[in-house]
Amino acid sequence: MPVKLSETFRIAAPVQQVWEFMLDPHQVVTCMPGAALDEVVDERTFLGAIRVKVGPIVTSYKGRVQFTDVDAAGYRIEMVAEGRESGGSGNARASMRSSLAALPDGGTEVAAEATAEITGRVMQFGQSMIEGVSHQLFLDFVKRTRERLEATSDGVPAAADATAPAEPISIISVVLRAIWAAITGLFRRIFRRRRAP
Repeated sequence: MPVKLSETFRIAAPVQQVWEFMLDPHQVVTCMPGAALDEVVDERTFLGAIRVKVGPIVTSYKGRVQFTDVDAAGYRIEMVAEGRESGGSGNARASMRSSLAALPDGGTEVAAEATAEITGRVMQFGQSMIEGVSHQLFLDFVKRTRERLEATSDGVPAAADATAPAEPISIISVVLRAIWAAITGLFRRIFRRRRAP
């Protein structure tokens, strides 16, 4: 069963700057936990890998990301990513659509919708847990993107080294955060019911 995500977030940076960032794999990969860029095939096709750590086990998916539609006038991108688990039988496939909109204050609103299908060892955590983990990883990506784009005063992101070894995603810490978010959400719902007349 596919995992679906739909997120909207804001970045305090001009829309053109955010657009150029989103089209640059060398910049984007530095904000993706556990990701590494291996090769830029052309302006729309990139080869890379993402590493996931589950306790003492590290799983790596190697594959390709391709921009399937780039609408520069409308600030919209569609992309597809496909990968195979190294040393295993798992596969990963994801598609994402994102759009940018300029805000009155000079910032940018980013809306993204993604669908991912994953097989392999990581699926032992179950569908609901993978959805929580995927959401947390997306929040980590948003946080790093904001830090990179908002940290500079001249509107130019700092140089990135996409060839540096990527630290694997630690699923354990992400899972714990997802569990904690679920627990706190449950308590908030309980308290709201008690306060209701």
